[in-house]
Amino acid sequence: MNKTLFSILLVIIGLVVGILLTFLINHFRVNNAQSKIKKLNEKAQKEAEKVKRDMLFEAKEEAHKLKMDLDKELKEKKAEMKESENRLIQREQNMDKRDENYQKREKFLDEREEKLQEKINKIQNDQAEMEKLKQEQIELLSKISGLDKQKAHDLIMKKVEEEMNIEIATYIKEREDEAKLNMDKEAKEMLVSCMQRFSSEVSNEQTVSTIELPNNEMKGRIIGREGRNIRTIEAITGVDLIIDDTPEAIVISSFDPLRREIAKITIETLIKDGRIHPTRIEEVYDKTVRDMKEKVIEIGNNALFELGLTKVDNELIETIGKLHFRTSYGQNALAHSIEVAHLTGVMAAELGENVMLAKRAGLLHDIGKAIDHEVEGSHVDIGVDIAKKYKEHEVVVNSIASHHGDTPATSVIATLVQIADSLSASRPGARNDSLENYIKRLEQLENISKEIKGVEKSYALQAGRELRVLVKPEEINDIEIHKTAREIKERIENEMQYPGTIKVTVVRETRATEEAK
Repeated sequence: MNKTLFSILLVIIGLVVGILLTFLINHFRVNNAQSKIKKLNEKAQKEAEKVKRDMLFEAKEEAHKLKMDLDKELKEKKAEMKESENRLIQREQNMDKRDENYQKREKFLDEREEKLQEKINKIQNDQAEMEKLKQEQIELLSKISGLDKQKAHDLIMKKVEEEMNIEIATYIKEREDEAKLNMDKEAKEMLVSCMQRFSSEVSNEQTVSTIELPNNEMKGRIIGREGRNIRTIEAITGVDLIIDDTPEAIVISSFDPLRREIAKITIETLIKDGRIHPTRIEEVYDKTVRDMKEKVIEIGNNALFELGLTKVDNELIETIGKLHFRTSYGQNALAHSIEVAHLTGVMAAELGENVMLAKRAGLLHDIGKAIDHEVEGSHVDIGVDIAKKYKEHEVVVNSIASHHGDTPATSVIATLVQIADSLSASRPGARNDSLENYIKRLEQLENISKEIKGVEKSYALQAGRELRVLVKPEEINDIEIHKTAREIKERIENEMQYPGTIKVTVVRETRATEEAK
């Protein structure tokens, strides 16, 4: 019992002691924490005061610096304003001086004008008085000499003529010496002037080609069933096939030599091949067109080789070759151009000019005719544009522009080209005016229909008595082709002059092609 009480008492005492110790320990900890907090507060206050002092100091420095900068800027602005003010004052003073000078000048000019007017009046009076005195002197001299005015004039002129004879002889001798110095130049100009009056002769081009057939049966194969082959040939080549009673021969008619040549080669190839039907005709025609392009380039190269010309653009060579298939009043354009080049080169050699440049100008003088049916404008303007495009010499450009007299010639070579062109074109039988008019009429006939909306191709056939027009099926239907035919017919009647009648045929064809594999 006592032990139990003692144990309980010990436990109670231990708890009390523990509580006291705990309280004491907590008290000491609180005191230490408060002491530390107090020290931290004091330290923080000191640091805050230091930061505050530093910031105040920096703010004062910044304010001082800003004030100094502001003062400096104000001083600069004041200085600029002062300088501007000084300039304005100076300018005002200058304007005042200038105005004063203008007033003085105006006053001086007014005074001078008055003096000049006085002098003019005085001179006029003096002239009137001099004329009066002169007339009196003439009358007095007439009385003294016994000669009238005309006799005195003749006497004086005779005296002057005698005195001038020596001077005239001296002047003539000086002019002769000067003429000897300019003799070469004068001789060239005289020779050029003489050569302009010369002319000669060449042969004509034909407008039809004849193809010999192996037998008369071939005519039927060319015509085809219900005429489909001959219609296809005429449609894609743009020529007119004339199949008459001539045995073993057909005739190709077209005003365009290139188109006629392509058609001739196409038909000859078909005859050799033996397969003649619309599809084969188109294949052979396409191949012939490609081969003809190579032939055109070859013809152009041959022309350049014949003349000894080099450094010519490949596209320009092809254009030169196309001249072979163009005619001017029935005269082959390329043969004419080559002849002009030779003549120009010969005359240039005689005159001591650049022979190669002269030949080049002669060859290219009609180059515009190669594409004048493709491009709007005269062949002269087209030729000038072509020469400039391929950077030809300015002498060549002027020779093209001036060879018909539209533009003044600026060089001897340009004048020689005019002469050579006249020599080549004016020979008896060289050109046929009716043929040229005929070709122009056919070209106009085709161009009228090409201007109609929806027209794809147009060919003048039967020597201009028929116009065959191919239209685009996606743009013109079967009903509208009648309207198109009438519109073309009305335009032909209103815009052209032609003999007889012209048949207008409008063709619309729709094809569906598939390839079996």
